Amino acid sequence: MAKSRSQQTAEKTIYATFKILKEAGGEMRGKEVQDRIEETVQFEEWEKHRYEKTGNIRWRSVLHFYTIDCIKAGYMRKNKGMWILTEEGEKAMKLGPEKLLASATKRYREWSADRKKDTPNNQVDEGDIEAEVVGAKGQIQKARLEQYEEEASNGIREYVLSKNPYEFQDLVAALLKAMGYHISEIAARGPDGGIDIIAYTDPLGTKLPRIIVQVKHYPTNPIPADHIQKLAGTMKRNTDVGIFVTSGSFSNAARKEARESREHIELIDFERMVDLWQQHYSKLPDEQKNLLPLQPIYFLGSNE
Repeated sequence: MAKSRSQQTAEKTIYATFKILKEAGGEMRGKEVQDRIEETVQFEEWEKHRYEKTGNIRWRSVLHFYTIDCIKAGYMRKNKGMWILTEEGEKAMKLGPEKLLASATKRYREWSADRKKDTPNNQVDEGDIEAEVVGAKGQIQKARLEQYEEEASNGIREYVLSKNPYEFQDLVAALLKAMGYHISEIAARGPDGGIDIIAYTDPLGTKLPRIIVQVKHYPTNPIPADHIQKLAGTMKRNTDVGIFVTSGSFSNAARKEARESREHIELIDFERMVDLWQQHYSKLPDEQKNLLPLQPIYFLGSNE
């Protein structure tokens, strides 16, 4: 049976995805993965077509559609815009592009059969992912939702990245207030001695603990372990709790340092910060909502 054009597109984009993730150490933001694919993979005009209905580019829609197979196969994971290559997925790369995709699709069908889903055929006729294909509607819907979620996450991230370090610091202070903490001090512009925000659980600061907050607007570089050590050094009281907030991520060494530190240090990366902002958004006054304005939109979900 001849392969559809979508399957051919999926073979090269899925394999390129795995290769890019492996070279990046196992994980990368989905948007960055797709940007790298666009730079390194040659596409025909048919693959670069943009759908009028959704505005999505065909090869990107194909990629999202077939990453669902890879997720159900255990080859990769997605978490709040991050794409993660699993150990099993790295091993599957040895199969090559064609057999890798076939293996993922086979495992997806087995997963569907276990759930007694009526999806006997995961192939898409002539590769038109945007079409309502019999037997793949649920997967198409899930792929679309993933694209919308990634676009929303990317929009939030770009907005946060556009802020300067002091605006990001104000955003973190507003979040802590919305969470019920009382801000005692916010560092002024200039050297801060390693402390950006001091907060308490009561208005007068008479109840323990004192919360020492370090804020770093480092969207691209992971926070190294020595930054965690410096935060620990500012915690002079045994009862102090440290919070390190970054607009980016933490290195594995930094996470290990926080776990093993004698002091209690909580790490809040970009994803966790956005989650907390969403959870407490309704408690923010309108002026502070504008620091990172959000608009909830509801789509019909998927049963898969």
